[in-house]
Amino acid sequence: MSQREHFGSRFAVIAAMAGSAVGLGNIWRFPYILGENGGAAFILVYIAASLILVLPIFYAESIIGRRARSDTYGAMKKLAPGTHWHWVGLLTVISPLLLLSYYSVVGGWSVEYLFKSLSFSFTDVPAEEIPGFFGHFISSPWQPVLTHTAFMAMVTGIVLGGVKKGIEKFSKVAMPLLFVLILVIMVYSLTLPGAFKGVEYLVKPDFSRLTADACAAALGQAFFSLSLGVGTILTYSSYVKKEENLLVSGLGTAVSDLLFALIAAFAVMPAVFAAGIQPGGGPGLVFETLPFIFHKMGEGMPVVTTLISAVFFVAILAAALTSAISMLEVGVTFLADEKGMPRRRATLLLAFLCWAVGILCSLSFGPLADVKVLGLSFFDFLDGLCSDWLLPLGGLVFTLFVGWKLSKADVRDEFTNGGTVNVRLFGVVYFLMRFVAPVGILVVFATNLLM
Repeated sequence: MSQREHFGSRFAVIAAMAGSAVGLGNIWRFPYILGENGGAAFILVYIAASLILVLPIFYAESIIGRRARSDTYGAMKKLAPGTHWHWVGLLTVISPLLLLSYYSVVGGWSVEYLFKSLSFSFTDVPAEEIPGFFGHFISSPWQPVLTHTAFMAMVTGIVLGGVKKGIEKFSKVAMPLLFVLILVIMVYSLTLPGAFKGVEYLVKPDFSRLTADACAAALGQAFFSLSLGVGTILTYSSYVKKEENLLVSGLGTAVSDLLFALIAAFAVMPAVFAAGIQPGGGPGLVFETLPFIFHKMGEGMPVVTTLISAVFFVAILAAALTSAISMLEVGVTFLADEKGMPRRRATLLLAFLCWAVGILCSLSFGPLADVKVLGLSFFDFLDGLCSDWLLPLGGLVFTLFVGWKLSKADVRDEFTNGGTVNVRLFGVVYFLMRFVAPVGILVVFATNLLM
């Protein structure tokens, strides 16, 4: 790139980065993870992990990206010339593309369920048949491929627009809309008969259920939710102006992500309790349980069921898109910076590769269900590889690079904008990046090995 694009305002920075962070991890993953791990006590650990352990990793990626103003591979090469760090940077080019390959499949599920909502599929059948829709859909030989293709087409179209006209423009509209939609769902959920039990579950801690595994799950969820370790924050930070306050934009992103996760929990759990369903419903909680709940709560009022269900799945689709575009952007930036490839060609090439791998993942619940990689389906193998290993490894690399490879003077200069902001807090943040965050990541690795 002869002249690097940049985000136009602080709101644009926070909207784009929060968009990268706020995704399926907040709406799809967070409610069922906290449901499996005790509710309110899990939330407290999750908040602490996000602000004390995970936010410093966010700052590490931000410092590398803005200082180098390059892709993840080029940033390491520029800031540590003559070393092998750039090869580790290459890992964080590959990771988000693998992540996008199966993430797009789940994004496609939201496309399918939005279509089902709008076509009155959840009101034209008995409520008891609705949970079976999901299994029938994902085992189909063609439907998941079609919706995966539709989702990837939307992601590709946004990224083709570039940083300002594509990513920034979409994020500035999608993020406020996303918050409004999930707030609408939350208000509806809280008004249901019996919803108070769900509220109590979320605000009354039961520390007897807070096991070591639950604490590790909270740390892992905080890590996954902020989209760390795959270079998305680093890449977006390379488009951030030098005068932007990294402390403020990072805290704004983390708080937005936390707030959205909590709103999503208050949107889902009261409805789950109102319907008399167990909160630990697993990954199918959103796609199997909630349409059933919407049907039961709006029985005799199909328009209400359709409207609430459609709003919910629009929110899920928007959340999935804001995260997915950041994953594709990492690879696009790499090809544009390092190989001089035109943005359009880079976008189409990488989108095609992710789409092709995603087909294998989409079929792993149906025709390819018996095809295993190390005993796992294609989908589960990529999910485990990215979530349990590549994301934490990338986060460890970034924190070690900032905390131990870059000079303290360079880190201070970038974080404080040349000594003009955040000077008093720099020591605390630097200590967390250098010592606390790496220990937290090692705990994640140890837990994954032992579980």
